[in-house]
Amino acid sequence: MSRYLDHIGSPADVRKLSLEDLPLLAAEVRERLVSVVSVTGGHLASSLGAVELTIALHYVFDCPNDPIVWDVGHQAYAHKILTGRNEAFSTLRQKGGVRGFPNRNESPYDAFGSGHASTAVSAATGLASARDISGGGGKVIAVIGDGSLTGGLCYEALNNAGHRARNLLVILNDNEMSISRNVGAISAYLNRIISSPVYNRVRSDMQTIVKSIPSIGVRILGTARRLEESLKNLIAPGIIFEELGFRYFGPIDGHDIPKLVELLSRLRGLEQPIILHVVTRKGKGYEHAERHPEYFHGTSPFDIATGKPRKEPGGDGYSEIFGRALAVMARRDPLIVAVTAAMAHGTGLAEFAAEFPGRFFDVGIAEGHAVTFAAGLAAGGMAPVVAIYATFLQRGYDQIVHDVCAQRLPVIFAVDRGGIVGADGATHTGQFALSYLRHIPNLVVMEPSSGGELEGMLRCARACKGPAALIYPKSGAEGGSLIEVPLGKSAAALDGSDLTILALGSMVPVAREAAERLAAKGRSAGVINARFVKPLDEEAILAAAARTGRLVTLEENALQGGFGSAVLELLASRGMDEPEVLCMGINDAYVEQGGRKDLLASLGLDADGVARRVLERFWPSPARRSGGTGGRKA
Repeated sequence: MSRYLDHIGSPADVRKLSLEDLPLLAAEVRERLVSVVSVTGGHLASSLGAVELTIALHYVFDCPNDPIVWDVGHQAYAHKILTGRNEAFSTLRQKGGVRGFPNRNESPYDAFGSGHASTAVSAATGLASARDISGGGGKVIAVIGDGSLTGGLCYEALNNAGHRARNLLVILNDNEMSISRNVGAISAYLNRIISSPVYNRVRSDMQTIVKSIPSIGVRILGTARRLEESLKNLIAPGIIFEELGFRYFGPIDGHDIPKLVELLSRLRGLEQPIILHVVTRKGKGYEHAERHPEYFHGTSPFDIATGKPRKEPGGDGYSEIFGRALAVMARRDPLIVAVTAAMAHGTGLAEFAAEFPGRFFDVGIAEGHAVTFAAGLAAGGMAPVVAIYATFLQRGYDQIVHDVCAQRLPVIFAVDRGGIVGADGATHTGQFALSYLRHIPNLVVMEPSSGGELEGMLRCARACKGPAALIYPKSGAEGGSLIEVPLGKSAAALDGSDLTILALGSMVPVAREAAERLAAKGRSAGVINARFVKPLDEEAILAAAARTGRLVTLEENALQGGFGSAVLELLASRGMDEPEVLCMGINDAYVEQGGRKDLLASLGLDADGVARRVLERFWPSPARRSGGTGGRKA
């Protein structure tokens, strides 16, 4: 039984502890984090690094009256544990369990939902503005990581917040920059001085007096500010924030709870935009995560003693196959370059980066820049391949439309994590990729059903001499050697006479299994591996419609604007109203967290669900037929 943690039901219980008790609470929180994430998987290293900071925030401030907005949410596990979710924390990232990111529907202590980087300052500025309009009180706090500063949205928000003079505290949790020069007695002494009530009261009074001096007051004040900034810049890298309108404090050791509590208590009374720069260590307190924070950023279940995964992977996923295939092509084609946005390991590009360091570009958490940067590379004669998760590529949508496709530039988009991602939940689902890409002119859009097809599609995309996108899931890749993929051509996977299933990407194996189940019921289902959403293989689709009179479209994507919509549009454009069509995909709702296999089953997108739905739709039982539910087009 934990000495402290078992008695923490809310932040109010944290504030009942003595300052000397807080490091012991931190140790218990760390133990809880490691024990749970070793079973469920999750974002461990960042959360371990933010334990003391989280405890100090809840010790000083009154959340949710002082709302805390966590950027991305990778570092918010300790926050969840301290805000009434410790008992349920073992269900982290499981279906129906504690979500892996802050979520407003889960707890009143989660002031704003997150999952994507660089959004916290914008949201916190909005919360602060709403507070001011309504006449409310409280300090609004945004906690951001140093990686979030690579996102342009963060700077847009800092610029706006600083000049609107909101009562806002932005905490920069820096776990990458070197601090040996900055964290010490002089820096700590300066922070105590400039955060003290007496200093700030005198500072404010002097500003008022000096500005009132006719003619020269404003100039004197400007000189004084420059002197203060010059002094601070000798020991603290905060001038850029001061220029944006923020008071800068730090850097401070983010693992020293007494110092954090002291400084936060002082800053609580300053009603202006403030940046507090704290320095932490990713993976703090767990040896394996400290030594290899990149592997424990987002980890699968692991053995606590060794730090190794509990289960050996059952084969390579699409990301690994993509990375190898691209490296093979790059050895023969010196124009190929790779671009990613802070996800070299996740997208399978680590080996490419090691082999071709001069042809690999990681632009940080800046997806819009990544796309336009790639457009510039293409305009300069290169053949860029942009590898970004589907959920994050959404952030570069305008750049895809305006900078790449409108100019027909030969940029290849390797859209990883398409479809259902699983444990990371709604913020990370790739269910919209087809829908936000299919309608863009000049863009070829395709989905492989196997690793061999992925390799073939990469080559097809390179041969297009224009923009192209490959969408594929995280895992589940069938093996096999290279498969040539002609532009716009599908492949017959199974013959059938009663209906044809037009399946895309990850749904092709599901369609084959569903056809077997239908055969057991006396129904003959053909399967076509569609491969392309744009351009469609119109000839194959129209022939199947004429041959069987019944079509099923099957995709791991939102039904609105997806593959099924494209097939219906084709049939309508040809005046074909005879074939009965059933469109199967993800309905108009976000897919929440859980295991991918379980989620597919719950959506009716596994083999059993597809076969059952097909039978209900085309060959309903007498009871359903008499109820008038048969014979309608989906």
